[in-house]
Amino acid sequence: MEVRARAPGKIILSGEHAVVHGSTAVAASINLYTQVSLRIAGDSESGDRLLKLQLKDVGLEFSWPTGRVREALPELSTPSASSPTTCSPEFMKSIAALVEEQNIPEANGGLAAGVSAFLWLYASIQGCKPATVVVTSDLPLGAGLGSSAAFCVALSGAFLALSDAVSWNVDLNHPAWLSFGENDLELINRWAFEGEKIIHGKPSGVDNTVSTFGNMIMFKSGNLTRIKPNVPLRMLITNTRVGRNTKALVAGVSERTLRHPDAMTYVFNAIDSISKELSSIIQLPAPSEVAVTEKEAKLEELMEMNQGMLQCIGVSHTSIEAVLQTTLKYKLTSKLTGAGGGGCVLTLLPSLLAGNVVDKVIAELESCGFQCLIAGIGGNGVEVCFNSRPDFF
Repeated sequence: MEVRARAPGKIILSGEHAVVHGSTAVAASINLYTQVSLRIAGDSESGDRLLKLQLKDVGLEFSWPTGRVREALPELSTPSASSPTTCSPEFMKSIAALVEEQNIPEANGGLAAGVSAFLWLYASIQGCKPATVVVTSDLPLGAGLGSSAAFCVALSGAFLALSDAVSWNVDLNHPAWLSFGENDLELINRWAFEGEKIIHGKPSGVDNTVSTFGNMIMFKSGNLTRIKPNVPLRMLITNTRVGRNTKALVAGVSERTLRHPDAMTYVFNAIDSISKELSSIIQLPAPSEVAVTEKEAKLEELMEMNQGMLQCIGVSHTSIEAVLQTTLKYKLTSKLTGAGGGGCVLTLLPSLLAGNVVDKVIAELESCGFQCLIAGIGGNGVEVCFNSRPDFF
């Protein structure tokens, strides 16, 4: 049996950093995906009984004899897919040993946590069956677009789709992307969160929730509210390729808050209001082209105000400012998304914007060494596709 799963990345539309200090933030899925293909070997198939992981985008492949996996993780020989569990320190030591055996190149050292998450999720859900897992992604790594969450969600979706925890009634000769039911999505989200904990330690759960359920999420003080947009949005996402230290940026905002508590409280309150107004606008129906244009104009103003607030709390960067100045020349509105200090910038592309303008903006940004991606905002979450054809991969 073979299955593909795809899970979207995410952006923060409003409220980054301020959310740490009690303000509302809004996150949304984007139609840029991580895809996982899973093929479990049948009992009659010859050859080595291996668990293989192929990371196509970085040109790396890892494999473990299933007997070695069973030896390292004997308790998982009988998996319990319907009961997500946290990887204990003892299990982490065993998984770390399996990862170290792969001699991951130093240049790709950051992949070790992702490979560890893969091993935990696969063994916990599927046990020690021989299989081939292939991963590809539209999402740049470490750019604040939720690449690790999409990885964990797509893995969980694929592994659960071929488990006893989820049932399907599909025609394998007519593959199409299928959505999970609500209960199944909850299960996928819980498993993906366990994978995220292996990669990040203490994730908020926002990224995996957006990737699992799609659409948009408002979050404040640990409470998540799923919302569905009623206006189509398209964004130009510019990856500055500038790495950033998220912990240092968050700490810097906190230090500024200690130095200027009254002023920063006003800033955080303003960002909270921006997030709430933005979510309200997005949820209102737009019955005509004029209504859509009016909505887009309001969203541009809110994005501009949000960016101004992010600049005053000290998380912008020269690369971000370069993107802002370039898009402003074409009368387009942009803001950073995520931690700032580099990373990615969002530019709203109005529905009536001429295509040649977009081409010019992209050309100018790419001439600066930036990477440009165009994405629809607020689409579906994780989906699966079944197929029995030999050319599935």
